[in-house]
Amino acid sequence: NFQDDQADTEAAVNAYNTLADWGMQLSLLTVTSGSGQSVAPLYKEDNIFGITPSGSSTAVIFQDAENNTNPYGNVFQMCFTDPNQGKASADYLSEHTDLGTKVGIIYRNDDNYSTGIYNTFVEEAKAKNLDVVSTGTFTKGATDFSVQIKQAQDAGADIVFLPIYYQPASLVLQAAKNAGYAPTFFGCDGMDGILTQDNFDTSLAEGLYMLTPFSADAQDEKTQNFVKAYKDKYGETPNQFAADAYDAVNALAQALSNSDVTPESSTDDITAALIKQFTTMKFQGITAPGDITWNENGEVSKEPRAIVIKDGAYVSAE
Repeated sequence: NFQDDQADTEAAVNAYNTLADWGMQLSLLTVTSGSGQSVAPLYKEDNIFGITPSGSSTAVIFQDAENNTNPYGNVFQMCFTDPNQGKASADYLSEHTDLGTKVGIIYRNDDNYSTGIYNTFVEEAKAKNLDVVSTGTFTKGATDFSVQIKQAQDAGADIVFLPIYYQPASLVLQAAKNAGYAPTFFGCDGMDGILTQDNFDTSLAEGLYMLTPFSADAQDEKTQNFVKAYKDKYGETPNQFAADAYDAVNALAQALSNSDVTPESSTDDITAALIKQFTTMKFQGITAPGDITWNENGEVSKEPRAIVIKDGAYVSAE
């Protein structure tokens, strides 16, 4: 049973209630963090195991997200947490100064995903002595980014960090082109998907870097089989959202097969078995070059990949 939460908190709660009434015993959670945060308490209350492919905010797995304490315990992530993405991005830029040395930032200040990455990025950037020269913000529904672009341009930023989703990022790139401004743009996993956005001029994303768990051009057999099957079915190259969802389903399958639960088992027994499996097993999927593991908080441990857009395609930056 699939329900569309429409990346809306109220719709997510309604979707959860529909699934719970149907008899849900375990679940893939929401794609986005805001929706995930709204339903995580319901999973806790009903003791249903859930794993989110890409809801990366710590608020999805911690009841006290501000201090990262009091985990739900039965809600897990396949994606990196936002703080981990912020730290990894700052570390990458400090090690690759050829991309730029004066950093501008544009982030959405009313969004858990964006602010979570931003806060940790700024903290790590300071520790790594990165030169952050400008910070621009926006809120949901913004369509004009000329002010934020001018701010970065006037400050001399030669690399602009975008811890945002690809929809507003496409408008940022258009605003930069309109201003004749061509820094290196750098994003995180939410940027993945920009090339397949309807009516988007992919030339605007040429040279854009991002840290993401998945690269469709990876040469391992698992990735290539997945990419081929996805292209055959949907006619386009899968992004990290698709890959994380694929891994989440397969991780659930591995955990279930390694346990002794059945469809007739109680929800409490299924949840207990899955928590035990996820906190002890090693999973090999397509969103990391090595083992994927989880801690008791539900946080995933895996290595990110740096990719860059060249000739309208995602390729490894390494």
